[in-house]
Amino acid sequence: MKSVKTILKTVTAVAVAAGITAPVQAADEVNVAFFLEWATPNMIAKAEGMYDDAMGVKVNWTNFDAGTQMTEAMLSGDIDISYSQGLAPFITAVNANAPIKTIGVAVTYPSNPCIVKNGSGITADNASELEGKTVAVPLATMADYSFRMQMRALDVDLSTLTVVDQVPADGAVSLADGGVDMVCLFGGDSIKKAMESGTQIMSNEAMAEAGIVAFDVVSVTEKFAQENPDLVQSFMDVTDEINKSFAADQSKIALIEKESGMDSETTANQMADMVFPTKESQMGEFFQDGGLAGTAFDIVGGAFATDDNPARADYSDVIDTSFLK
Repeated sequence: MKSVKTILKTVTAVAVAAGITAPVQAADEVNVAFFLEWATPNMIAKAEGMYDDAMGVKVNWTNFDAGTQMTEAMLSGDIDISYSQGLAPFITAVNANAPIKTIGVAVTYPSNPCIVKNGSGITADNASELEGKTVAVPLATMADYSFRMQMRALDVDLSTLTVVDQVPADGAVSLADGGVDMVCLFGGDSIKKAMESGTQIMSNEAMAEAGIVAFDVVSVTEKFAQENPDLVQSFMDVTDEINKSFAADQSKIALIEKESGMDSETTANQMADMVFPTKESQMGEFFQDGGLAGTAFDIVGGAFATDDNPARADYSDVIDTSFLK
């Protein structure tokens, strides 16, 4: 998998070579990234063609295994809008000066679990015994953020762990096969499989008490937003509409099950812990001065900073709330 830094260099070189002098033309189709195993109300709108109707163009949906892959696809020009990209991969990208912005919050949820192998004898009470062990984590994702925060809360020295970069489905298999001692992951089916051979080291309640919370964003390339503001506005309007509609009436949940690729029990269990904030609540809780978004961006920005890509002093320039109006 190419790094964000490598993709950025390639995109820049192509842009310079091309001169980028062609006149701007409105898009005649829109490419949207989403996750399977992630039950969200907008899957109803996807299935019923509501986005296509409101935007007046063909909307192509592509599923990804991780938010880092969404970033790469946006930077290569294959994706215009990423729905429910994890805050961690988004921040990792903007720390590397990727030309993408967040235009809203897709969903809030309990932080992703870390699951230790049954029979290991390791619990939250003796978590230091993880030191020297091997952990599967999809790096630079919200599962990675949760992993770091949980280890800090449990006073585990991260430098002593061997971390294997694996997407959730592969991590669940590694835990079952004994290839790793713990897995940190997301996705309803992947978590369900991992729980067949392991136990959460911190419960959702314990993570919440420790201040370990999570939310995903809706992100977009700067170029697409600048050239197609009406399309972006329509996408956000439809998303808000279906979120409010589903909050009042869950009769179409079968469409969500089908589009997310999960059975009814897994879908219901996952959605029970999810919140899909309206435009109004986003502006009131997340994006006002001192709101949840600014605080989280600063925390995650520092957690995923590197010498080459340091944290920004201010993340306000990568947030565009104009489409929440």
